[in-house]
Amino acid sequence: MKRITKYLLALAAALSIGSCSYMDIVPDMITTIEDNAFSMRSQAEKVLFTCYSYMPNVGSTGGDPAMLGSDEIWLAAHSESYYSGKNLALGNQSATIGLFDYWRGANGGKNLYRGISDCNIFLANIGRTYDISEAERNRWKAEVEALKAYYHFYLIRMYGPVPIKDVNLSIQAGTEATHVFRNTLDECFDYVINKMDSVIKSGHLPDVIENKVQEEGRITEGIARILKAKMMVYRASPLFNGNTDYRGLTDKRGVEIFSPVKTEDEKLRRWADAANACREALDFLRLRGLTRLYKYTGNDIMSDMPPEIRLDLTLRMSLSERWNSDIIWANTGNWGTDIQQQTHPRELIAGTGNTTQYRANFGVPVKILYLFHSKNGVPVEEDKTWNYNARFTPRLIGEDQQYRLARPTDADQTPRTVGMHFDREPRYYASVGFDRGIWFGQGNTNLKQYLMARNAEAAANAVMHSWNPTGMYPKKLLHPRTSVTSTAFTFISYPFPIIRLPEVYLMYAEALNESANTQAARDEAIGLLDSIRARAGLRGVKESWTDFSNDPGKPNRQDGLRDIIKRETLIEFVFEGHRFWDLRRWKDALREYNRPITGWNLRYSTPAEYYNETLLHQSKFTPRDYFWPIYDDEILRNPNTLQNYGW
Repeated sequence: MKRITKYLLALAAALSIGSCSYMDIVPDMITTIEDNAFSMRSQAEKVLFTCYSYMPNVGSTGGDPAMLGSDEIWLAAHSESYYSGKNLALGNQSATIGLFDYWRGANGGKNLYRGISDCNIFLANIGRTYDISEAERNRWKAEVEALKAYYHFYLIRMYGPVPIKDVNLSIQAGTEATHVFRNTLDECFDYVINKMDSVIKSGHLPDVIENKVQEEGRITEGIARILKAKMMVYRASPLFNGNTDYRGLTDKRGVEIFSPVKTEDEKLRRWADAANACREALDFLRLRGLTRLYKYTGNDIMSDMPPEIRLDLTLRMSLSERWNSDIIWANTGNWGTDIQQQTHPRELIAGTGNTTQYRANFGVPVKILYLFHSKNGVPVEEDKTWNYNARFTPRLIGEDQQYRLARPTDADQTPRTVGMHFDREPRYYASVGFDRGIWFGQGNTNLKQYLMARNAEAAANAVMHSWNPTGMYPKKLLHPRTSVTSTAFTFISYPFPIIRLPEVYLMYAEALNESANTQAARDEAIGLLDSIRARAGLRGVKESWTDFSNDPGKPNRQDGLRDIIKRETLIEFVFEGHRFWDLRRWKDALREYNRPITGWNLRYSTPAEYYNETLLHQSKFTPRDYFWPIYDDEILRNPNTLQNYGW
């Protein structure tokens, strides 16, 4: 999608001149601008790319609230001024200074209402471009309609009910016309779902991107179908589906904008509709051969590779290998540079500790370690064979752990690590880097290369600009072929995924389980989970729970399978920003975020002292934090704007 990057924001300033509020009254000179912008195809294409330029910066540490705004990546205190996400995680959001403000476009956010305005301008004028085929014109229109729906949906996730802006106001509109009300939550979801459905039914989007160099990252029919399904899953989720927490939040019209009143049948109907949309999206992909989960099969790193290392690469590179079969849609405006700089340990490979191009500031809290299953494919607190009570006790590392945990060498006579790191599922070792953990890659084909992170060791904290607060790293974010020397950092960049294929499987499984409390629905959902688990080197759900769980009947209960699906989702997409939104839509954030942030005791070098859980932060997430505040100056401009609960 190089051409979109090339023209990024090329016309944004011109098309958005004179906006006095989110409604963007059209200025006097707009006719001249539109005459020039749509006089020929080449100019109109720049406006198309401008519409894409407002895409939320998914995967960006500075522009995506989900990357650092939750509890799965933590930063030391001195990093707060550099990353708004840390301030969001600390609860420093306010109605005066908004973090990641996608309503107005401030403090890391883009002005999505301005983006919607530019989409409206495009749709109103593309019919005047003469040197373009009707097929291409229709494709562009469908893309921009889909962008409009997506931008509205992004705002809904953040703010709840928002004003729908399907058309721009004309210059003749007075000030009162800009004093719009927030639409109800039901109206908002109806709008984005119907808009996306209309785009799909038009048949004008391509099935796949043929010209990958020029067009990768643009919306296809498959993307549109998945986005529609995602919108419907959100609409059916507890935060949005008959949530009475905000009952009584009524605007000047007397309208309860959160639409809290729903019968149980209505709630179930939404889940059934979501399941149908997920099935249709998956069928569409299946018919086109697009449902193959990624597996690393190459020999470009080394030819003779043990199966454990090959599986490790499969799981890591499902995120970071460019345009692999997992990647449905990726952010071509973010190529993973900053997250790799912040993930790489100070000195993984001997002699590289002085390299200044990486920082190693991203720490993984201890509570995220609990998320992953045991090697038997069940939660560690449920596994009958896993010694949960000894999880903080250092243990001797045996030969059977040679591709997971480090054995002693001449330079390291302490072949011990904490019990937490033993006998875990492959995604644990692929996702998290930790002391005495094998870390294959990064310019080295040593199968037993490992991290030494205790006090005074190679990767230990030594300088303030490179300070990992927990002693563990989100290894998954670092491409295995990104390499470091004492003087250089050679990135293997990748566009950060917006949608990966497993999300379709997991959304469908969730919707099936919620829409029908029957064994048939659960069995179908379990089949979807088993596909993802098989790729991760795990046995099926029923087999794992029957043989190893202290609650073997859990998959056969709706509430039990709900927990299993949620956990699989959080594991599969760990460090990808999904946890931030999923915990909210499930209404689990109040419980999960208020569990303390802890790390290892980094002042010590011996296993017995180092592996002591140390408190770093105690969060205070409250019901108001599920949604962003509407910022004060917006309410001053428009007195009909109702503030969100608690702000």
